[in-house]
Parts: sequence; structure tokens; C-alpha cells
Amino acid sequence: MEKINRIIVLFLVLFSTFVIAQTPSCPTCGTGGTTPGKQSVPIDMYVYILATAAILMIAYFAKKYKTQKI
Repeated sequence: MEKINRIIVLFLVLFSTFVIAQTPSCPTCGTGGTTPGKQSVPIDMYVYILATAAILMIAYFAKKYKTQKI
């Protein structure tokens, strides 16, 4: 199990390097998102939904962990 976890972490680190490599070198060269001159990213439109989902998931897993511990 430990070996599998190390392989997964290594894969995620390498994958994130390739994803970051795809961003443009000029941050002001974008078409504009919510503010002028900034790069347009589709995640900008869903920040509130993502934050709400994250809070709900934290509460769910915290409650699940609490019931398993008893």
C-alpha cells in the first residue's frame, strides 16, 4: 500500500508540472476574464459553487469520521 501511495504522489507531482507548463508566459496576454487584462479562466465563474461544495464535503467527512471513531 505504501508503494502504491508513493507512485500516486509521484504521478500527481509530474502531472501538475505538465499542467503548469501549459499556462502562457505573459499573464496579461489573455482575453480578459472578470477583470480587464487578466487571463480568462472558466473556474472564475464557479468559485462560489466550488467553495460551497468544499465546505459541504468537509462537513460530511468530518461527521463520517466522528461516527466511525465512536
